Formats: sequence, C-alpha cells, structure tokens
Amino acid sequence: MGTDVEILHGFPHLDTVHSAITALYRRLSYDTLRTFAPSVPPSDVAFSDDEDPYLGVQRIAGVMVRHLRLPDARMIVSFRDMRHAGNVELAAGPEYFIELNSRFKKHRKDIGAALAHEVTHVYLHRLGLAFPGTRDNEILTDTVAAYLGAGWLLLDAYREDAVSTQKLGYLTPEEFGYVLAQRAEVFAEDPRTWFTSPRAHDAYVQGAARARQEARRPPLAAAGRLGRHRYARDRRAAERGTGPVPAAAGYAFEGRDPQRVSFPCPTCHQRIRVPVQGRLRARCGLCGSVLDCET
Repeated sequence: MGTDVEILHGFPHLDTVHSAITALYRRLSYDTLRTFAPSVPPSDVAFSDDEDPYLGVQRIAGVMVRHLRLPDARMIVSFRDMRHAGNVELAAGPEYFIELNSRFKKHRKDIGAALAHEVTHVYLHRLGLAFPGTRDNEILTDTVAAYLGAGWLLLDAYREDAVSTQKLGYLTPEEFGYVLAQRAEVFAEDPRTWFTSPRAHDAYVQGAARARQEARRPPLAAAGRLGRHRYARDRRAAERGTGPVPAAAGYAFEGRDPQRVSFPCPTCHQRIRVPVQGRLRARCGLCGSVLDCET
C-alpha cells in the first residue's frame, strides 16, 4: 500500500470499483453483507500517545480481525523501514505477518487505516476473491475495506496542504468518498461525523455527488429531464437501427421485438435487463434492490 506519492484526483478507477462491488455481492450473500452494517467506530482505533506502540498495534489489528469476521486468524504486526505504508504475507494461516512503515510508531493516528487495508487483504485471501494484476487487486482491497465498514479510516488519513501530503490506499480520495457514499446509502450510515481531516470531508462530498448522479441516470425514473430526453432520442434511434448508444450513457438497447434495455444497478452495478414498455419496477437479482424505471 503506497504513501508519500503525488495524489491523483477524480474517478479514474471507477470501472474497477464497480467491478469490485459487483464481485463482493456475488461472493457474499445479502444477509452476510448486512452483518457489516456498523462500521469500525473511531473509539476502537484511537491510539493515545502513552500507549505502547507494539501493544497498541496488536490491539487495533484485533479490532480489524473481529470486524472482518476472522476470529481464527492471528495478525503478527511489526514495524520496518520501507517505501510503502504496509505489507502483509499471505499464507495458509492461521498466522499472518503484517509489516507497517516505521513512521507509524510516531504517526499513530493512521495505524487503523494502514491495518484496515492489510487485514482486508487477508479477508479477501481467505474468501478466495482476487482480481488479476496488482493494481486492480489493490483497488479491490480498498473498495472492499471501505464497503465493509473499515475503509473510512483510509479516507480520513488523506491530507493535502502547502506543507505536506499523505494518502493511503490506491483509490483517489474522491473514489473513497464514492464507495463510502454507496455504503451509506445501503446501510443508512453517515461517516462524515468521524472525519478529522477536512480534505477527507470534501472528498466524501464529491464522491457522494457522483453516486447520486449515477442513481439518477435513465432509465431510472429519478433521471432528470435532460437525461430522459436523451434516453428517448437514443431509444428511437435504436428502434430505427440508425446508430449505437454512446457507451458513456450507461444503458444499451437490445433487440427489436420486443426491445429491451440493459443498465447497471446503482447499488451493486450488475447489469439489469428489462423490456422497453414505459413505467415499471425492476428488481436486481443480485442485491435485491427494487428500482423504479421509465423505459
């Protein structure tokens, strides 16, 4: 997990984030996901200046182990001078060896964030869920950590000003905000009260705006007038066979009799396919979301 790098902004990894959320829903049942409703509370990862760093880091690792339902996994955490913020040795278990950058012995506030990422690596390893390639797998790890209630700490570790910069994880700050906003919608939880970093709050607001925008794209009934007008134009063009729908629209038309439209579920991002027949309600077969549509 990298740190002390030039900070990228925006949403360049959103396709991979969407794939990660879909993969998580496919791997876990809806009932299992609901057990992660409470996030890791700030009080459980607080680290006082007088607490022994070695005892404290083991205590917080235990918090992450319990939160991610890994009771039979033991995390052995040490500090080492290295380029990255942290590293974990993924083996058969039950013991897993985590190394954290030595600077965390002084900057203890962000130990919870670093451990959230590394223990999520163990969780995914034991779940058998991985993406090919280091970059995509790290994005999967960040996304799952945030979606399951531990990764808000990674966004709170983001700081950027004239004096110094820091960002943990591989998602941009805005992408962390996006995933946390998606989680907030599902679990009715607002993480903004936990942020100690003003820049983290700003990134969350931007990510939440992007999530709201996605939840208002046609053929969802919540789409705005401009979006509905563009959708109607694209639908007529598809009926006439005069041109494909731009990929950026998100939806795609299939067939002629009957015509169908596919679009991503705003919750789990699996594509849903429904007939084009005006107002209807669609139920996502993966996450169970019921969506009002105007097809």
